[in-house]
Amino acid sequence: MSVHVGLARAEEARATMVELFPEGFEEVDEAGGIELAAYTDAAGEERLWHFFGSARGDEVEAGWEDRWRIFHRPVHVGRLWIGPPWEQASEDVLVVVIDPGRAFGTGSHPTTQLCLQFLQELEPSSLLDVGCGSGVLSIAGALLGFHPVVGVDIEAPSIEATRDNARSNGVEIDARLVRAEDPLPSAEAAVANISIASVEALAGRLDARLLVTSGYFISEQPVLSGYRHADRRAMNEWASDLYERA
Repeated sequence: MSVHVGLARAEEARATMVELFPEGFEEVDEAGGIELAAYTDAAGEERLWHFFGSARGDEVEAGWEDRWRIFHRPVHVGRLWIGPPWEQASEDVLVVVIDPGRAFGTGSHPTTQLCLQFLQELEPSSLLDVGCGSGVLSIAGALLGFHPVVGVDIEAPSIEATRDNARSNGVEIDARLVRAEDPLPSAEAAVANISIASVEALAGRLDARLLVTSGYFISEQPVLSGYRHADRRAMNEWASDLYERA
């Protein structure tokens, strides 16, 4: 299934496709925009219609089972290497292996990379990962020396993916399924790579001295009661911010 979007919506559409199809999608330049395509079933087609209002189906070419792998390439962020299990990392990096699957977060998205930049500059302490998805930020935090590391998410598949990926990487993550209104565990530092509305809703529920946020565009910045803004990073139209408790 594929959708066509104009250049003005391209970055937003890519981010949506990453969340809808973390196992991979294709992008083709077209006149006045781009075409985004994913190998999917009827449920995936319904998701495309829901988010984009249109979709087109085409016959699947032979060999599609392996073609999606070429879209998942490793990335380097400071001391960290994040990549799929079929890629080989060098020996002088901290390796985070993430098998693309059911949960958001392969390390390739700018918001994830921005959060990883900030985590490497903080003094390791206890860490809370809000909206842990695949667990990439939790696992990276554990490799960087943060302990204990707690990951929370409102989606059961994300918790299962975080636990599986933590075992594969040989780190200990306390992954917990929570509801949107549940109290959050206390931690010295927290990271939240989620929507800006969800970030702003955290302020009254969070017990953390430091907070790294992302998941929104440069034109946006969360307003967090009880926190002061300390730093900002940007990459490809996306932003990440560091806050300290006031």
